[in-house]
Amino acid sequence: MNYYPELNKFIEQAKTSDLSTSEYKNNFQGLSIKVSFGKGNKAKIPWIAFLNAPDTVQDGIYPVYLYYKDKNLLILAYGVSETHKSKREWNISDEKTIDQFFADNNLGRPERYGNSYIFKSYDLKNGIDEKEINDDLNELISIYMANKGESKSSTRQAEIFSSTTFYNAALDAGYYINKTLCTRFCASLLTKPFVILTGLSGSGKTKLAQAFVQWICKDASQYRIIPVGADWTNREPLLGYPNALKPQEYVKPDNGVLDLIIQANKQTDLPHFLILDEMNLSHVERYFADFLSVMESKEEISLHAESAVENGVPAKLKVPANLFIIGTVNIDETTNMFSPKVLDRANTVEFRVTQDEMANFLGNIKEINLDILTSKGVEMAKNFLEMAANKTFATKDIDTINATLVKFFGELKKMGAEFGYRNATEILRLIHQLSVLQKELTPDEKIDIAIMQKLLPKLHGSRRKLCSPLETLGSFCISGDVKIIKDVFEKTDFNFNSTNVHYPLSLEKITRMYKGAIDNGFASFAEA
Repeated sequence: MNYYPELNKFIEQAKTSDLSTSEYKNNFQGLSIKVSFGKGNKAKIPWIAFLNAPDTVQDGIYPVYLYYKDKNLLILAYGVSETHKSKREWNISDEKTIDQFFADNNLGRPERYGNSYIFKSYDLKNGIDEKEINDDLNELISIYMANKGESKSSTRQAEIFSSTTFYNAALDAGYYINKTLCTRFCASLLTKPFVILTGLSGSGKTKLAQAFVQWICKDASQYRIIPVGADWTNREPLLGYPNALKPQEYVKPDNGVLDLIIQANKQTDLPHFLILDEMNLSHVERYFADFLSVMESKEEISLHAESAVENGVPAKLKVPANLFIIGTVNIDETTNMFSPKVLDRANTVEFRVTQDEMANFLGNIKEINLDILTSKGVEMAKNFLEMAANKTFATKDIDTINATLVKFFGELKKMGAEFGYRNATEILRLIHQLSVLQKELTPDEKIDIAIMQKLLPKLHGSRRKLCSPLETLGSFCISGDVKIIKDVFEKTDFNFNSTNVHYPLSLEKITRMYKGAIDNGFASFAEA
């Protein structure tokens, strides 16, 4: 009945690099015990799970100790499996999820296991009390053994949306992504429902969009993944057209895009997603003009005259707030460049792969199985829509943010690439969403992301036009006595993460654009 010695040993070992678990008991009070400090790599959150068949760590419910080392916090939780959605549920009420507990106590977002429920938390600054530990664990085990797994779906509140939960689920599915890039993607969707993913070919742009929609949607009717054709010259591949020979008939596109938008208008409580793969194989302005227009005007797209159309297609179509559009972009001799009109209306997220990320990927490579993500985040969908509808601006560090934006505006104006009121508004909303999703981001990191996604994508032109402004913009990103060309642009081994660099993402991008302009006589944000 005494588990205190084992738990104490677990806490001490978690502070070391030792991942072995062979010295731990295999059972306690008739339950099998699983202990983990990580597999291959040291886990950020070691755990001890107490299991009774048919429950497993991958599929079930179980008492579990979770040690959040960076918070010096131990949690005894009503555990809920992350890998597969358990068919059983805890027969409890009013308990907080770990996500909610962290939010209420200003702890940021938990790295993992946010869907499990708090039974007891222990601040380890003063150690742990043997009697308290044993009393709490024995009580939870009694609740677990008596639990009949009744559904409490009718009383459970929608879960708080967490980009970290999605990130961890994606890793479990074999899809590797940088955590901050994942946060940027989610924050961009919440800021405005039009996101462009660009960058290195084969870096996972389409996979990210696919993984996210499978994770948050309850079924495949809520999304479409559409490969854009090189012959798209008008809106018909997306919206169809009236049949001139049969006035009562409207010809829908075979890809189901029109049906998706009609369904999104009817099911406003569910997010819907349109993924346009290789979006720039055709001129975006030609086939996507109607969408670009109504994104700002909130008007409806006219499909046909008020007539006798009988196959359920409305005369006018609204693009609802619960429809999110994700476009993927590759740059080569077969593709087209984006105009400022398109970039103004989107958040542009660039995918790059660092040497360390590639080394980590090669050391942990495994087959991607996105099927295990299906509907895992569906209970966060309601809160995801609520967050997307929240148009709150950034308020913390607002003076610093505003001063930086005004400084960049002045330099961009010299080359005719300044931003307007809409972009300024969306930058402040993006910074707010980043603050909500990843509280540990610093003001400089959030400003850096905003510059990278909303300001730099508009830059393109000749060497003569770009080089001087790029020098000035680069100097805004770094402090100290630095000669921007000699010490940064021309230095092949410059460390963009050094302490005097305020905006490393932006400075690295500006450096690449400068080198491109020098070498090729022309540069743009989108690169091959």
